[in-house]
This record gives sequence, structure tokens and C-alpha cells, in this order.
Amino acid sequence: MNLTKLKENAQAKHKENKAFLDRLKRKKPKNLDVVLNEIHNEVFNKTNCLECANCCITTGPMIIDKDIENIAKSLKVKTGTFIEKYLRKDEDNDWVFKTMPCPFLDSENLCTVYENRPKACREYPHTNRRKFYQINHLTIKNIEICPATFEIIEKLKNSIK
Repeated sequence: MNLTKLKENAQAKHKENKAFLDRLKRKKPKNLDVVLNEIHNEVFNKTNCLECANCCITTGPMIIDKDIENIAKSLKVKTGTFIEKYLRKDEDNDWVFKTMPCPFLDSENLCTVYENRPKACREYPHTNRRKFYQINHLTIKNIEICPATFEIIEKLKNSIK
């Protein structure tokens, strides 16, 4: 799915998706984690994130202290230097990249710090986490950014009535 079409489809289904996710939060199906994990694996087994990289192009991850240490070490720079060059505090006082696309995304959509990428990047789009219903606000945003998330939510809606 092209990204323009993804955004249009996600916006057209925004109310429906929000209502569905809110319902999951209010009345959690006992098998939600199992069903979601199966769907997540099914979708990501046929998804090549390198074809898209929209998350790396448009969405800055929250960067925790451990991420700063790991990436700085991998780049062989001091944490202060890394912070000064790449990071800023956002409105929630969290560390985020100064610029997007991600400064570590190369021209072939590869992450140049992949082995040490931030925790938020490793876990993105968070569709295989336990207690998924706790992050509805993130999921609603990710549906517009990540084609796999859009597909996962569509499949989840068909699996859990």
C-alpha cells in the first residue's frame, strides 16, 4: 500500500478504529495477547520494512538514557557529544532526534546503528506487546504511519468481534 493511500485509508477508518480500540480497553478479550501476537507475526512475516521505512522518516522515537549510552558508545563519542549533535528535549521533556528523517537512516532505508537502535525503534510498532490495549493513543497514530499496523488492526477487528 502506498503511503498516501495508507494515510487516506487510516483517516477514513479513524473513528471506527478508535471505537474498536476503546472497546478493547474497556472489555479485554481473554485471548487478546495470543490473537494479536499471531496476527503480528503473520503480517510481519510478509512485510519488508526496508521498502517503507516511514516510521524512520516521519516519527521520532523517544530516546532513553540507555539508548544514548549505547548509540554514543557504538559511534565512539561521548554521551554529551551525542546529545549535543543529535538530540533535543520535546514538549514532554523526553529526548528525541533533532531532525527527521532519523539521522541514522541511510539511502537504502537501513539503520546505521541497527544493533544499538533505541528501544522504541526495536519495539515499533508495538503490536506484539502484552497489554496492547494500554497504548491506544500510539496505535491510532501508528495506523497512519505503518502499513503493517494498519493491516494488523484490520485483521484484529475481523478476529475479535
